[in-house]
Amino acid sequence: MRAMLLVNPKATTTNARTRDVLIRALGAAVELSVEETGYRGHAAATAATAHAKGFDVVAVLGGDGTINETVNGLLNPVDSPDGPVGNDPSAGRPGLIVIPGGSANVFARGLGLPNDPVEATGAVLEALREGRRRTVGLGQALWEGHSRYFTFCAGMGYDAEVVRAVEGLRGTGRKATPTRYVNTALRHYLATDKRHPAMRLTGPGIPAVEGVFMAIISNTSPWTYVGVKPVTPTPWASFETGLDLLGLKRMGPLPIAALIRRILTESDALPSGKHLVQLHDEAEFTLTADRPVAFQLDGDYLGERETVKFRSTPNALQVLV
Repeated sequence: MRAMLLVNPKATTTNARTRDVLIRALGAAVELSVEETGYRGHAAATAATAHAKGFDVVAVLGGDGTINETVNGLLNPVDSPDGPVGNDPSAGRPGLIVIPGGSANVFARGLGLPNDPVEATGAVLEALREGRRRTVGLGQALWEGHSRYFTFCAGMGYDAEVVRAVEGLRGTGRKATPTRYVNTALRHYLATDKRHPAMRLTGPGIPAVEGVFMAIISNTSPWTYVGVKPVTPTPWASFETGLDLLGLKRMGPLPIAALIRRILTESDALPSGKHLVQLHDEAEFTLTADRPVAFQLDGDYLGERETVKFRSTPNALQVLV
């Protein structure tokens, strides 16, 4: 089996020694070619060539951002020699191996992998030996002539504003730790507009909803983690169903406090309240704003947008897990 390994040398939870150990372990199991990412978009551009170069799988050692880039490269191949087979779009693409190296590693943990990169490598090697693969669906966001896939979540409004603020802190050399996300979210909440919701939700067969402050779009659950604690605003979401959504129509302290308590409780029950908007297993819907609002995919801030369409892409990718 030929494998391409994409390594983010700046991954939060790994160092050169750990990376060398993992590379040697994988190299003993497959014919391995290693590429280090050097700039934003590098992983996507490299993964897009994997099929044409004859690689059977693409492995990625990095955080959710590097994994997202790799997935988008795999789904947008360069000079692919053939296409999907039958009803399984993933059959025409190299498989994916995920080794978590970031601060949250939501996609890897959603797949059931250990959060430690060494332990995750052991689990991946076991999957290689036994030929285990899991076919997963992805989400897709479309806006202003652009398209991008996401593995676990997207967001518009307050949560994307927090992602933007944390990315600004990372630009000054600070790490994106769970504590930093929580502290940034609390500080940003005090300054956010709690009186003028900007968004409208529409979709095929979906009653239109006005006055949405924030929208969380999920391709799986949990949505994220605070340390080891899963955060589950959309507990029914999974890689085998369509997209889920939780929207907030009120941003006052009491509704927010009640929602935080609920989504930090591991439960299969949906959050409740008249101020919430919920969708489950949807193929497509659109969020439209009367002013530009912050937008993120898989924890990557993508600027301010006024209209974004979200689609489910079933059976998009095979993951060795």
